[in-house]
Amino acid sequence: KTNLIVNYLPQNMTQEELKSLFGSIGEIESCKLVRDKITGQSLGYGFVNYVDTKDAEKAINTLNGLRLQTKTIKVSYARPSSASIRDANLYVSGLPKTMTQKELEQIFSQYGRIITSRILVDQVTGVSRGVGFIRFDKRIEAEEAIKGLNGQKPPGATEPITVKFANNPSQKTSQAVLSQLYHSPNRRYPAPLAQQAQRFSRFPPMTIDGMTSLAGINIPGHAGTGWCIFVYNLAPDADESILWQMFGPFGAVTNVKVIRDFNTNKCKGFGFVTMTNYDEAAMAIASLNGYRLGDRVLQVSFKTNKTHK
Repeated sequence: KTNLIVNYLPQNMTQEELKSLFGSIGEIESCKLVRDKITGQSLGYGFVNYVDTKDAEKAINTLNGLRLQTKTIKVSYARPSSASIRDANLYVSGLPKTMTQKELEQIFSQYGRIITSRILVDQVTGVSRGVGFIRFDKRIEAEEAIKGLNGQKPPGATEPITVKFANNPSQKTSQAVLSQLYHSPNRRYPAPLAQQAQRFSRFPPMTIDGMTSLAGINIPGHAGTGWCIFVYNLAPDADESILWQMFGPFGAVTNVKVIRDFNTNKCKGFGFVTMTNYDEAAMAIASLNGYRLGDRVLQVSFKTNKTHK
């Protein structure tokens, strides 16, 4: 309870300023402002670890909600980044098409605390695809669920289900996907890759109405139901599948949109991606900003309200 995460920091705030602000409360053991690996720009959040738990609590009470320049900072306890909670996301396939999300949770809840769950549906018909995701609080709970349920038939099912770890955005897989995308022989998006979008993205394309239109909210990048990411310098023939492929490996993507010219239907050079988890979105930005896609270098950042309405 000594480690805090500080979100919504002003873009130009330095690590030293962060340290002196939080150091005014009590003795700090460590302080880190998270920056983009490539450009060195601040990603707008950081971690402060106090020596004493009382100082950490006092910092939350004193500094959470503080306005700095145009931002209101959020100060909260950081989730421990230990191996025990990493990679606890499961991919479940072969589910009966009639199974609801609630029924899915009931089957898995005996193994531990479920953080999120979802069943993927066909965006046209609204019918379940028989595929779902379950994220447990701890990896050991996910491991137990695999042992207990993989290859079993849940109530009401005629076929056994498959339960395995979801592809995690580990550096290796994301780098492999990206190198495949960026170094394709003909410098274009090869057709097979577009068809493989579903393989990479944990969630196939589905849009949630109004998700990207919540521009009135004042927190940069936060669209109420997720974090909106702005992707700039896309080629005229870019389509949604390329965004699914790029961002899917980093975590839960709920929506992608390529902005097209009304007359030509060509991409106007930018698009938006909505991700549910702040850390995954920040990781995607850190990894993809400055990447070369074909002959273009992409700019990737949290969407601000000024960005192309």
